[in-house]
Amino acid sequence: MSDEDPHRSTAWSPLLQPLFRALWIAATVSNIGTWMQNVGGVWLMTTLTTSPVMVALMQTATSLPVFLVVLPAGALADIVDRRKMLLVTQGWMLAAAAGLSILTFQGASSPWVLLGFTFALGLGAAMNMPVWQAVVPGLVPPRELPAAVTLNGVSFNIARAIGPALGGAIVAYSGPAAVFLLNALSFLGVIAVLYRWHGPDEKKGLPVEHVLGAIRAGTRYAVNSPHLRAVLLRCIAFIVFASALWALMPVVARYELGMGSRGFGILFGCIGLGALMGAAVMPRIGQALSPDMMVTVGSAVFCVATLVLAYVRITTVIYLAMVAAGIGWILAMASMTVSAQVTAPSWVRARALAFYTLAFQGGLAVSSALWGQVSAYTSTSTALLAAGIGLAAGMVLVRRWPLKSGRELDLTPSRHWPHPSVQDEPEPDAGPILVMLEYRIDVSTCDDFARAIHAYGRIRKRDGATRWRLFRDLSDPGRYLELFVVDSWAEHVRQHARMAVADREIEDRVRSFHIGNAPPVVSHFIYEPYKK
Repeated sequence: MSDEDPHRSTAWSPLLQPLFRALWIAATVSNIGTWMQNVGGVWLMTTLTTSPVMVALMQTATSLPVFLVVLPAGALADIVDRRKMLLVTQGWMLAAAAGLSILTFQGASSPWVLLGFTFALGLGAAMNMPVWQAVVPGLVPPRELPAAVTLNGVSFNIARAIGPALGGAIVAYSGPAAVFLLNALSFLGVIAVLYRWHGPDEKKGLPVEHVLGAIRAGTRYAVNSPHLRAVLLRCIAFIVFASALWALMPVVARYELGMGSRGFGILFGCIGLGALMGAAVMPRIGQALSPDMMVTVGSAVFCVATLVLAYVRITTVIYLAMVAAGIGWILAMASMTVSAQVTAPSWVRARALAFYTLAFQGGLAVSSALWGQVSAYTSTSTALLAAGIGLAAGMVLVRRWPLKSGRELDLTPSRHWPHPSVQDEPEPDAGPILVMLEYRIDVSTCDDFARAIHAYGRIRKRDGATRWRLFRDLSDPGRYLELFVVDSWAEHVRQHARMAVADREIEDRVRSFHIGNAPPVVSHFIYEPYKK
């Protein structure tokens, strides 16, 4: 299929790519195994202890690793070979699930052993999240990326619909140890596909980053990238209120509708069905709507479903509302995920997605607890009504942070900056480095120049500068000095390679104010420590 023919793209087009199809099928099986594991783990804990605290700690053991390691994981994924990192994380989770299965078969499980292995599985999953999302753009043509991200969401929803019911049935017939074993085996498919895949080397020509330095660089990028900040703010604004439906749906089902486990499973199945329906129509809708409008439409549909859950107590209507919730959820979340992926260049993509994952998971965890408290002090209907109002208000308030589709951004490295020219090149870790550029400006354009170069300064900080300042010569009003500091010589070399084609327009505007045939004079200084 031609990359220039957008009309050929459908919801299922990414599955025509052999590697993506193999990974998607393997990941779906693995996701089902993970949901089976969740059911088996909680069931086993209830047989090992009657303490509600220990049962509640199962959720903590699953979610806490995200907050502990997702940012280092994103940094590591931008440093090392992503394929090898995926093999390590999948192997780690296989070993953890297999170890728990063996101990359970032998009757050697205890509450703390179960928590320990659950935490280990959570660590593997948290390490896996950003790198898995970061490799997707390299598996499909750019025009099929939205459909690919949507299909990943569909995979998760299929697993959420099938896994708990299947896990419950296996626990009933064979016990939790069998569930843990099947989960371990589910990782083998992903490992087999990854082992046969040899992805491109994206790190050539750049000095290798240290993990702590990579985390700092990723944080600077998140703070100074308006595109990523927009995605994070939109994600938080949506998830804070959307989390109410996830948190309170079990309460409505169990205590207000009197549903048993079968009815509760059907509710999850309806959300999964809605996600499939949303995935089917998303590529076609995406040709007509911007990412902003996609998120708005998804938020509106999810808002309606939340309000229905708040006040309607007719089971059939609730089921239909959950189908709508699945559609709205996939439209909104997939659009934001695509925007996070396509607006971050390859050198920082995993770190950008780690921040996105942290915003999503953190917002979901904290807000779910908040809505539980609101429901306890008021009522479930009042809490859901407040969430619905919040979703509606958010659709208006967040318009000041538009999302980008990626089509208008060329993030290809421009590589037009030559290697820094110095007489004696420092060691890679030497620094800090001070870079100074001298501009000669027509005094009548000073204000315009200052506005343009401050926008350029944000790019400097986004790509590696820890400090940036502009100075004007008091005795010569047309003379300006741009100074910025970089942690090390290696980081400055990386900074040269990080400039994207999309940034050239801003740089060219700054350079257009410079008077003279020669370019601005560039000087490099290295920190000289005191020597006794």
